[in-house]
Amino acid sequence: MPVELKILAWSCILLLVHIFAAAHIKTRQYGTKWNVGARDEELPPLDPVGGRLVRAQANFLETYPIAIIVLLGVVIAGKTSGMTALGGWLWLGARAVYLPLYGMGVPMVRTLVYVVSMVGLALVFQAFMG
Repeated sequence: MPVELKILAWSCILLLVHIFAAAHIKTRQYGTKWNVGARDEELPPLDPVGGRLVRAQANFLETYPIAIIVLLGVVIAGKTSGMTALGGWLWLGARAVYLPLYGMGVPMVRTLVYVVSMVGLALVFQAFMG
């Protein structure tokens, strides 16, 4: 199996981590009744950590479709290489590190980690388009 598909499989796990981290913090703040209910009521803003985890999840989802397309694309096009594997791992590793950095409110480093993830995607994209 191409390593790029393994990266995509692990990215599914990372997406679940994002979802459950945000849901756990929301449930802790708003309660189990909110979690199992219709969620129609107006709620106060999330506490800072909860807000950051929700924003980290949204940020991941902004680039996730791009990662899926380019990683699948290089596999389908037969353009996998050491560079596409490196790019995929850079993207996934940086995205995994990004979540706790954002959750803890670490500025600057979080942005640098995001840039590393984009460099990883660029490496895969370059091979895909080349």
